Amino acid sequence: MNNETIPNRNEVPENFKWDLTKLYPTDDDWEIELALIPEATAKLAAFKGRLGESAETFLEALHADEALDRLIENVFHYASLKNSADQGDSKAQENLNRVMMAYTESAEATSFYTPELLAIPEEKINQWIERKEFADYKIYIQKKLHVKPHVLSEKEERILALQSESAETASNTFSLLTDVDFNFGTVNVNGKEVPLTHSTWSSLEENQDRNIRREAYEKFYALHETHANTLASLYSGSIKQDIFVARARGYRSSLEASLYADKVPVSVYKNLIETVHKNLPALHRYYALRKRVLGVDQLCHYDVYVPLVKSVKVNNTYEEAVEIVRNALGVLGKDYTDTLCSGLLNGWADRYENKGKKSGAFSSGCYKGYPYILLNYKEDSIRDVFTMAHEGGHSMHSYFSVRSNPFMCYDYTIFEAEVASTFNEELVFEYLLKNASDSEMKKYLLSMRASDILATLHRQTMFAEYELKCHEAAENNQPLSTDVLRSIYRQLLEQYFGSEMHFEKSSDLEGLRIPHFYNAFYVYKYATGISAALALAKRVVNGGQSELNDYFNFLKSGGSRYPLESLKAGGVDMSNTQSIQDALDVFESLVTQLEEML
Repeated sequence: MNNETIPNRNEVPENFKWDLTKLYPTDDDWEIELALIPEATAKLAAFKGRLGESAETFLEALHADEALDRLIENVFHYASLKNSADQGDSKAQENLNRVMMAYTESAEATSFYTPELLAIPEEKINQWIERKEFADYKIYIQKKLHVKPHVLSEKEERILALQSESAETASNTFSLLTDVDFNFGTVNVNGKEVPLTHSTWSSLEENQDRNIRREAYEKFYALHETHANTLASLYSGSIKQDIFVARARGYRSSLEASLYADKVPVSVYKNLIETVHKNLPALHRYYALRKRVLGVDQLCHYDVYVPLVKSVKVNNTYEEAVEIVRNALGVLGKDYTDTLCSGLLNGWADRYENKGKKSGAFSSGCYKGYPYILLNYKEDSIRDVFTMAHEGGHSMHSYFSVRSNPFMCYDYTIFEAEVASTFNEELVFEYLLKNASDSEMKKYLLSMRASDILATLHRQTMFAEYELKCHEAAENNQPLSTDVLRSIYRQLLEQYFGSEMHFEKSSDLEGLRIPHFYNAFYVYKYATGISAALALAKRVVNGGQSELNDYFNFLKSGGSRYPLESLKAGGVDMSNTQSIQDALDVFESLVTQLEEML
């Protein structure tokens, strides 16, 4: 695809798009199933007041619950993917809103279900789920019982269900504002005007020409500066929503509310931040090295992504990137690589950027259809090869989870997901380094890998700390004004980047442009994920069939275990900080090698 022009969605060739017909052959088929939600809701609602009558009645209710969940998952998945492919498509926006309205109405009508389920005496319900016919629901029910202390009365649950759609207003508005309404203009690259978008931003910031990086940076943040108060208000609103739900459900904090369902102690989150803090000197050494190598008097925020090795240029077509992924993941076996690569080439992936398309990349799987992948692939960015492997890791995790678990417990947590994805990235790095054609390529890969670990471990931890500080400030009744949010972020920038870095006035606006912040306390999982992934990749590569089997058992766990348990079964214990420290030691080793080589 031509990186200089961004096509409209209808101009993208069909073989470059994902194949949504595996979910619904046509929009009409989707409409039919959307219309079935009220009927399926009524079937479940008919059990109101009867759940605890007998094991047989309870089992019938579970069947009705599963049928409704499957229906909503399918129609939402289809509408969501359509909207992500072109957020400027008013029909796609309307259909996604219709699903959310149907979901809200369904959730209201069935709000009795969880409180009534949890009102059944535990001794009775535990006896029932030991029966053979409850096998597909046992884990699902046990996880329901885990959150019992924070489930409210039927009336209160109904109120929360009624506001579920409006609760997404801040997130939806942020996405529309930044992905659709924002027009960043163009950047002059070698005499050509290149559109500045969320997708082209990364490649422009990697450009060796400092003037290009500066122009892209200044234009990018100038637009954010124009809308700073709106962005701050949206994020503040999202935080207030998090706190509202946490307090309504009786959690001690919004952080605890986010971690509780996964049985992840708050200490795991805070220990991550503490461990990274202890290792900041290595990060500061890296930025000092970057300043020396770039030969600049003042290291600026727009200098942090450009490759340190100038002489190596990379260009991989989409198909070539798929083959790199195939070869790099060979240790996982032919079945794994054939399945993934066939999917990347035939219907799983939406490959390239188009106007209105959601920025970045994601994998989105459900029990039906493919484990879909949204990409905005650029041939001149080696990071996009890693992104392909990363999202492919998510999708293969979904692939194995679906095939190894019943519907009600197939869905793994985000905590686990980031392990499977960054595991693949590590294998791609090792493959490329081993097959590097010369010392310059090796230096290039080492510098890039150091940068990538930094981005996933240090940077995401900084993001996680920002989320925590902002939520704690609001929980302590401090108003989250634009100045307060920017001040918190600037202090973290200075702490993490160290004295070598010069920041622009607009640099702290970065804290108001991160989409993941609208899914609170999500990003720390990237940092724990890469720590676990580095440990597991080392274990699999250096081990034998037993270690490989352990890893596949982890991929197949789905939602059948809590995340710390499934990772421990796979070979890594994330309840302590050893894996995090080991990952930070890998980064420091890369910095030392680069100091010697550069």
